Amino acid sequence: QVQLVESGGGLVQAGGSLRLSCAATGRPVENYVMAWFRQAPGKEREFVCAINWNGRYTEYTDSVKGRFTISRDNAQNSMYLQMNSLKPEDTAVYYCATDQTYSSVTYRSYRVSEYEYWGQGTQVTISS
Repeated sequence: QVQLVESGGGLVQAGGSLRLSCAATGRPVENYVMAWFRQAPGKEREFVCAINWNGRYTEYTDSVKGRFTISRDNAQNSMYLQMNSLKPEDTAVYYCATDQTYSSVTYRSYRVSEYEYWGQGTQVTISS
């Protein structure tokens, strides 16, 4: 079993920055893909970005490219999301996830259904 806990959410003005953290406990996550998803009110949970096992390959959804940066520290069993130039449309609950199956980011990494372990989420609210 893996337990994931997100932190770092909050309320910021448009154009501001936030850094989210995801701490994993239980089984190590160092060999597996980790990802961030988000869910806005009334919408489905959507893929934000993912990172492969060693942190050397990442993918982002188009709407956050150039503004968000995903990273991980396997020694700390943690993952991070640096979010800059935030927009009101980034408002959502942000979730971290891992699947304990794949090491590399693939087309599967975009799918909610591919992930077995999820955190409880952290609220990010961007005011205009």
